Amino acid sequence: MSEPSAIDQVTLNAGDKAVTLPVARGTLGAPCIEIAKLPKETGCFTYDPGFTATAACRSAITYIDGDAGVLLYRGYPIEQLAKDSSFLEVAYLLMNGELPDKQAFTSFEHDVTHHTMLHEAFKGFLDGFRHDAHPMSMLVGMLGSMASFYHNDLDYDDPQQRRLAAIRLIAKLPTIAAACHRHSVGWPLRYPRNNLEYVNRFLHMMFEVPSGPLEINPVAAKALDLLFILHADHEQNASTSTVRLVGSTGANPYACIAAGVAALWGPAHGGANEAVLKMLAEIGDAKHVQSAVDRAKDKESGFRLMGFGHRVYKNFDPRAKIIREMCHQVLEELGVNDPLLEVAMKLEEAALKDDYFVQRKLYPNVDFYSGIIYKALGIPTEMFTVMFAIARTAGWVAHWLEQQEDPEFKIGRPRQIYTGHDVRDYVPVAKR
Repeated sequence: MSEPSAIDQVTLNAGDKAVTLPVARGTLGAPCIEIAKLPKETGCFTYDPGFTATAACRSAITYIDGDAGVLLYRGYPIEQLAKDSSFLEVAYLLMNGELPDKQAFTSFEHDVTHHTMLHEAFKGFLDGFRHDAHPMSMLVGMLGSMASFYHNDLDYDDPQQRRLAAIRLIAKLPTIAAACHRHSVGWPLRYPRNNLEYVNRFLHMMFEVPSGPLEINPVAAKALDLLFILHADHEQNASTSTVRLVGSTGANPYACIAAGVAALWGPAHGGANEAVLKMLAEIGDAKHVQSAVDRAKDKESGFRLMGFGHRVYKNFDPRAKIIREMCHQVLEELGVNDPLLEVAMKLEEAALKDDYFVQRKLYPNVDFYSGIIYKALGIPTEMFTVMFAIARTAGWVAHWLEQQEDPEFKIGRPRQIYTGHDVRDYVPVAKR
């Protein structure tokens, strides 16, 4: 863990003006200089592209130490939760701050299970999409439409109603996701089977056909549950920050989560595991792996190995260490014969042994392994980011709930450095 600084305040000189700024500290992590009074006292703002050096909120949900490879949900190490917990229990933890006892979890699981159904009107809405529409575009639209179903019965001042909105989202995301997939392949929709647990219920909605029952391999269900745990939250990333920014306006929570899904769709964010499979397809054959590695080391080639290294984790991604073992277990258990999976395993082996990648700590990350697992489970590549969205909804609703109770809650309003024209006069079109 990083040691907090002993600094209590800093002094900033702006021309002939000096301002003393307090330093805030959290339970863990680096101290933060509070700059809220800076514009009033100096007339200056701060410039921070991407807000990578700016804390926009106080949060008690998730902590990351990228240098040490640490990820905590509500103080619990991800390694412990991955080993002993379940996704639904992790969702409860993120929302409520504590692990549930048996009675609390039974009640929570019951609530989630009995909010899995969709209004029948969703069928007509879904039919409006082209059969080849990207599932993420359908997911954004379907989630946005939920705001029209649950708009007038939500009192933001009532904690129970806020909780109900969060449960509805966690419960209905898998149902919507499976419906989007089945629409794209022309299959009839499957209603949720509420006698099944969360992950098994989702897999049945995805893959079961009327002509016969579906048997789910326990290893497949465990792997998917583990991926959902690992993707459940990741602090103030782009999509979570989007949910908070939209939430700061007082927008309907379903619209907030739809905005988060839209942000997640970007290839630099949730689309990274989809990019991994496209890269593997480009390599094409295990015999081409070494040449791909050589191309990746050549800065002039323009070729990048997707799924290696991480913006936040400078040494290793703790989630990748967990999922790597499960990835190999899934491939062994399911016995999938797929040339691209052979390419992936050869690429992993080559990168872990190559000094170029080892010295630069470009290890396979969670996106590399999650894409391989999804493919082994038969999940189409275009559904990969949808899977991410199902898991991340637990974190999004936790942040939305936390934001609603934040005494410092205010609408987000970033500043800018204006680089356009100075004042100029309008010229009538005849004189231009």
